[in-house]
Amino acid sequence: MRALVQRVREAAVRVEGDVVGQCGAGLMILVCAMPGDDEAVAQALAAKIAKLRVFTDEAGKMNRSLLDTGGGALVVSQFTLAADTSRGNRPGYSRAAPPDLARALYERFADAMRGLGVATETGVFGADMQVSLVNDGPVTIWIDTED
Repeated sequence: MRALVQRVREAAVRVEGDVVGQCGAGLMILVCAMPGDDEAVAQALAAKIAKLRVFTDEAGKMNRSLLDTGGGALVVSQFTLAADTSRGNRPGYSRAAPPDLARALYERFADAMRGLGVATETGVFGADMQVSLVNDGPVTIWIDTED
């Protein structure tokens, strides 16, 4: 799986103008399932992100995790993280997991975050979504479970 994690002051996702998910201070997480990923990968990625030390402590160092701060998470499915731009000008998405598998792993990832005690909201899988956020820092981190 791939994830683009952004530390945010706030984030929201809208579908047809209606807010379907939001969070205050915490993490905005764009996730993409790849072929060969399974529930164990989704669970491991959730655990890594929940424990990722990207929030500042009292000394101003990034030593605190989402679990330490009690912040929330907004999780949005983002198949374009699998984009292949190696040929031509039009990205290819054949490296993304098929929709049924991607949906199951996206939902499993969000459930795993909740299971770790993180207040987690989501977008709508496959919908045309508008995402807004205030990136804090900015802190943006790319995670690929294949690495």
